[in-house]
Amino acid sequence: MTDLQTAPRARRPRPKVVTLTEAAAERVREIMANAEESYVGLRIGVKNGGCAGQEYTFAYATEIAPLDEVVEDQGVTVLIDPKAVLFLIGTEIDYETTRLASKFVFRNPNQTDACGCGESVTIVPAAALEV
Repeated sequence: MTDLQTAPRARRPRPKVVTLTEAAAERVREIMANAEESYVGLRIGVKNGGCAGQEYTFAYATEIAPLDEVVEDQGVTVLIDPKAVLFLIGTEIDYETTRLASKFVFRNPNQTDACGCGESVTIVPAAALEV
């Protein structure tokens, strides 16, 4: 045994799992301000369903679960379901308004396909970085 002590190594900041455009953040702030209850944030996840296999989910969050990934971006708190993290890494969430619709749009580098109606997607988990 030696008397050498190693100092704890400073951790580099982790990148955010998801980011929001200003339009998306503004819309989420508006939705949260008009909610009938007070919520801690917006919960985002992925579930099985639709013709392409998976669907993005949104829900009000009343509490932060112990394993939630918490993302603070542009004044918005987003909670990521732990089972969805690998499917959402690198995703940018936008809010678009056209003449026919207004909707949140996920720009997900892990998405490999989408159905024709745009309601469901195929997503593969993010690959581990090779060292």
